[in-house]
Amino acid sequence: MMRLALGTVQFGLLYGIANSTGQVSPVDANTMLQLAADHGIDTLDTAIGYGDCETSLGEMGIEGFKVITKLPALPKDCVDVSTWVNEQVSSSLARLGLSAVYGLLLHCPAQLLESNGKKLFNALKEVKEAGLVQKVGISIYAPTELQELAQRFHFDLVQAPFNLVDQRIITSGWLHRLKDDDVEVHTRSSFLQGLLLMSQQSIPTKFAPWNELWDKWHQWLSDQNISALEACLAFVLSFPEIDRVIVGADSVNQLQQIIEAATIGSTIDFPDLISEDENLINPSLWSAL
Repeated sequence: MMRLALGTVQFGLLYGIANSTGQVSPVDANTMLQLAADHGIDTLDTAIGYGDCETSLGEMGIEGFKVITKLPALPKDCVDVSTWVNEQVSSSLARLGLSAVYGLLLHCPAQLLESNGKKLFNALKEVKEAGLVQKVGISIYAPTELQELAQRFHFDLVQAPFNLVDQRIITSGWLHRLKDDDVEVHTRSSFLQGLLLMSQQSIPTKFAPWNELWDKWHQWLSDQNISALEACLAFVLSFPEIDRVIVGADSVNQLQQIIEAATIGSTIDFPDLISEDENLINPSLWSAL
């Protein structure tokens, strides 16, 4: 079984620090979907906030894929939470051309801890009970977000960042706790948004404070005679508790390379690149560097 899932943000937006090709064209996106299906990739990850991504997917036709989408932030002035969630889901399904999606995640799970939090979670349960979604859950930036949330709510699905540098989902113990609670776990950012795949010379200078880490990584790759792509994927796929590893690609060729690299599956003694530095491991903070 192919445990990769295809992230589709590039179908709707220009995305990723290493992206030099721009937004994926509809023709290439269609070819990538076919390539994914041909290699047993059964899951697509998208979001209402990814530009015109859902519309593009709907036009291409995505029957047969397990589709996961994400709700944007609940508006501050929202009076009827249940109606808002239902409208968002209905519009999303219409754009996608589907009668139901596999997963519905919150992009801003901290809102569950605010005054409308209980109503928001109940609205998620309502669309699940109505058969519009199979699993509900959250997309997180850091496992610390789970401390309070997991005490109050039960999620079917959690998506979290995980790569050789950001291993918090493991080191915090949360991966095993989630699996013990029968939660499906998807990880993203296997390549730290492409930073781990860049040649050392092309890493932007704002990442110079971590030069020691890049030195170690590139020296290890050279010593092992392995590509960065193969190593990054072998690492995340070496954890059987992770149900799906979401990967994005800027081109058909790149997706082909990712699929090939993911099937190598060699057992490797990985280098210790763990960092707890938020400025490095949280891409949403990079613009301030």
